[in-house]
Amino acid sequence: MSRAVDGSKRKNHRKKILKLAKGYWGRRHSNYKTAKDAVAKGLTYAYRDRKDRKGDFRALWIVRINAVCRSEGMSYSRFIEGLNKAGITLNRKALAFLALEDATAFKAIVVQARQALGA
Repeated sequence: MSRAVDGSKRKNHRKKILKLAKGYWGRRHSNYKTAKDAVAKGLTYAYRDRKDRKGDFRALWIVRINAVCRSEGMSYSRFIEGLNKAGITLNRKALAFLALEDATAFKAIVVQARQALGA
């Protein structure tokens, strides 16, 4: 049986890979052999970084909460400890949003955390 070198399935597969490689530099966007490797690597990075993005956002929220807590005279770790003792179950995303958008509400939460710590 002869080998198919110019069939529609083969051509469609190559077209799909080259379409994914659109915008790549040099031969990586036009040469199938190099585009295949570049696309495989790019998809691997995309998968990995979709997971990493969640951790990046969590770190950003923690930095924002910490900055506002420090201006209120409390460290981030003591603030979180106070929240846990007070039974306040707001996630870091919501706390960071309050810290940026609604300073008075965040100050009220800081006061509650401080009271729960007994300081």
